[in-house]
Amino acid sequence: MVKTISTPAVPPSSVSTLASKRAWPRRLGGLVLAVVPWLTGVSHANEVCAVDDRQREVCLEAPAERIAVLSPGATELTYAAGAGDKVVAVVSYSDYPPEAKEVTSVGSHTRVDLETLVSLQPDLVVGWVTGNPAEQLETIESLGMPVFYIEPRDFEGVSTGIERLARLADTQDEGDRVAQTFRDGMSGLAARHADAATVPVFYQVWDEPLMTVNDVHLIGKVIELCGGYNVFGEQSRLVPRIDDESVLDADPEAIIAGGMGEENRDWLDHWSQYPGLTAVDRDNLFFVPPSLIQRPTPRLLEGSRILCEKLEVARARR
Repeated sequence: MVKTISTPAVPPSSVSTLASKRAWPRRLGGLVLAVVPWLTGVSHANEVCAVDDRQREVCLEAPAERIAVLSPGATELTYAAGAGDKVVAVVSYSDYPPEAKEVTSVGSHTRVDLETLVSLQPDLVVGWVTGNPAEQLETIESLGMPVFYIEPRDFEGVSTGIERLARLADTQDEGDRVAQTFRDGMSGLAARHADAATVPVFYQVWDEPLMTVNDVHLIGKVIELCGGYNVFGEQSRLVPRIDDESVLDADPEAIIAGGMGEENRDWLDHWSQYPGLTAVDRDNLFFVPPSLIQRPTPRLLEGSRILCEKLEVARARR
């Protein structure tokens, strides 16, 4: 287990010089050791710690006051933890809650502007385990900015992620409330649909190439919670590529798509050319707004409720 201690960031001018020479990844070692020595083993009265989703214990000398979040999902979770007023940096597509769109952007989740990030002097950076390049986050950490890795893989992970972020930001009352509301809501949905008749489901996460999810994916877990059977759930890849023939062979009773946008049902129109599909024959072509189901955040509860309602419609059409 790695313990990371919060330390002052390297002056922006140092990063600018290194970045301009495109050599900073190889030349940071001596600079960081000289300017920002690690304080491993030093204890502080106000120190707060939390274990991130890479199973590292991340410790701050005091609760975070300036937080940079490097993925849209991390942004939502940080605001949900009650720490929205402490967010000083986001990345592109951080569109929820609406106030996040007013925060300074430091690039995209794959390419962060380090000079701008350092100039904002965050005392905590929240990164996405698989969404941010590992080298990028390691470089940020080497500059003295503690990185908390997060990426919920199940329902409980959403709640505990909020609780851990709230602990680091000293916003536990709000974070714990939101986390418990989500936990109770998902448990209620699971209980309500525990004995529901199974509905074979194909969930379309992308159109070109055609992609779906397996049972390990959080959306796969939502399908199961609602009493659905994911017809591609046993695929080895988290987000497998398939083709129309595979869907025709599986013959799902319901097809659910997220589409590109909150009101876009175009992906479902594609399947109407196959009237022999059970889902088409019974008009079980359903749309769920992608922002409500494709991010592991508290809004997943609303997305799950919608998906469960769609499967209830499918059962009623038998």
